[in-house]
Amino acid sequence: MAEQAFVTLATNDNYARGAMVLGKSLRNHDTSKKLVALIGPEVSEPCQSVLRRIFDEVLVVDVLDSGDTARLAMMKRPELGVTLTKLHCWTLTHYSKCVFMDADTMVLSNIDELFDREELSASPDPGWPDCFNSGVFVFRPSEETYAKLLEYCSEHGSFDGGDQGVLNGFFSDWATADISRHLPFIYNLSSVAIYTYLPAFKQFGQNAKVVHFLGKNKPWSYTYDPKSTQISGNVSDATAHPSFLLDWWKLYSSTVVPALQEQFGDQPFHSGCVEHESHPTQASALEPQLSSEERKERWEHGQADYMGMDSFDNIKKKLDTFLK
Repeated sequence: MAEQAFVTLATNDNYARGAMVLGKSLRNHDTSKKLVALIGPEVSEPCQSVLRRIFDEVLVVDVLDSGDTARLAMMKRPELGVTLTKLHCWTLTHYSKCVFMDADTMVLSNIDELFDREELSASPDPGWPDCFNSGVFVFRPSEETYAKLLEYCSEHGSFDGGDQGVLNGFFSDWATADISRHLPFIYNLSSVAIYTYLPAFKQFGQNAKVVHFLGKNKPWSYTYDPKSTQISGNVSDATAHPSFLLDWWKLYSSTVVPALQEQFGDQPFHSGCVEHESHPTQASALEPQLSSEERKERWEHGQADYMGMDSFDNIKKKLDTFLK
């Protein structure tokens, strides 16, 4: 029987760092499956070297340098470059079944049971649950499916400009055909959903198996102080649950950064970890207290202070007073 694999994609060094953490999290939870990273030609040599330490297979995918059909699709739909790179996962026909995971996901427990599912199995998207979120999905590599997907891309493009629109258009019966292909939300817990339905997260969040850092700010967008275990940066825009963000940084700083430092050597590179003791709490202490009206206005504009007064712990305390 052919082997099975977890597959991810990194098109640049930032997403490569995400892929490294994902790979480490899968290894830490004792997966028995192979790990494969598809990478774009822009990923630097030192990052490629670290990926090769973590993954069983690292494949450079250059759509413009691949088969005629893929190149033609790329020329017709240049905006779908990353999407066409991701669809390349269907060409991994030396594996019988795969689970694709975006590089901004992190595994919280062993999820090898996903390989019991069939193509195309995925979790609902929190923004439109009749669509699946393409950050985690089960698929069967097939040259035939790959060719049909490229044809679909060329003819229809993507309704959301990315791979999720393409895949939902292609596997259009996902919402209605077979409930066994609906993965529970705990296999793709999107960070943005935590704050939109906090009571549900309070009830079910401890069962989460995969966290997905959706949104424009990724874990690597922040700065981390390993000594104080403080995260800093544009935290007013943070959409991730602070404890998950901290878990990501702890794994990254303890296992990935040393490997990157070894590979980069004397070359300068941005690890995101501060070298000295910082005091992010001092800065926040100097900020003026907001009135409840000002706080409400910030929430409505998506600018909640997720790491400060609007932190999950503070909201949970408030919720507990109502939900007891």
